[in-house]
Amino acid sequence: MSAPLLETKGLKKYFDTSLGPLHAVDDVSLAINAGETLGVVGESGCGKSTLGRLILRLLEPTAGEVVFDGQNILSYDRRKMKEMRKQMQIIFQDPFSSLNPRMTVSEIIAEPIKVTSALPTQDAILERVFELMGIVGLAERFVNTYPHELDGGRRQRIGVARALALNPRFIVCDEPVSALDVSIQAQILNLMMDLQEEMGLTYMFITHDLSVVKHISNNIAVMYLGQCVELAKTDELFENPVHPYTQGLLGAIPVPSLSARKHFNIMKGEVTSPINPHPGCRFAQRCPEATPRCAEPGLELKEISPGHFVSCYSHI
Repeated sequence: MSAPLLETKGLKKYFDTSLGPLHAVDDVSLAINAGETLGVVGESGCGKSTLGRLILRLLEPTAGEVVFDGQNILSYDRRKMKEMRKQMQIIFQDPFSSLNPRMTVSEIIAEPIKVTSALPTQDAILERVFELMGIVGLAERFVNTYPHELDGGRRQRIGVARALALNPRFIVCDEPVSALDVSIQAQILNLMMDLQEEMGLTYMFITHDLSVVKHISNNIAVMYLGQCVELAKTDELFENPVHPYTQGLLGAIPVPSLSARKHFNIMKGEVTSPINPHPGCRFAQRCPEATPRCAEPGLELKEISPGHFVSCYSHI
């Protein structure tokens, strides 16, 4: 079994508001093995993207640790963190707004190489740009093209090439296919899986689409209101979802059959406020299995079977 390349330990991020602290990420502990993919799923606003940005230190955590290759990178100073960024990159959700409209394809892909002085000459940089364009399936004729002249799939390939420019080991994929057509989604997913196999990449794949995450992930973490409520191998999670929230997410996956509609287990109720949340289970107000015990503090993620963790008083 491969060793964890990245771990988070008790990671928290609170944002100050006029009503109190907003618990965007609250005590999340995860591990991602080298060469594998951890899928992170949940409704909009559950803290998925914030978690990814905390790991990369695009946001500074309120508390906790981010351990990369055995080292807590939260203790790194600016110079050391700049070196670490060569190992950790991100692919953003929107393949248009994440690209500078004033820069050509070659300039966008070359930017991280120039910022880090990774290559000594302009010729070497251009050679690397052409190499990256070939890797992600971008024709050389687009080298001097601007992002607005390309479709969404090609724009996202630019984003992938930019993330690969410094040969990273770990990439946060922040809903990289959600803004694309279904056929293009499949192309980008297959590209990312091929790159992972060829380069030994490790991914955190953030998405709200469980059909996508099933296709690419080794393990899946389910988040709700800033907390991880279930964590398991992908096959185990789909075959034996334990937390009522996970069951609700799986029940909401569209099935191309009219007769199957009556079997949908659609969640009801509104997401509660992440500002000063009540102790206990944050899903209790929407949970069909809730009991008075669910309001008690001290609920933690517990292992109920090998590799399967859940945070639910009914199952621990």
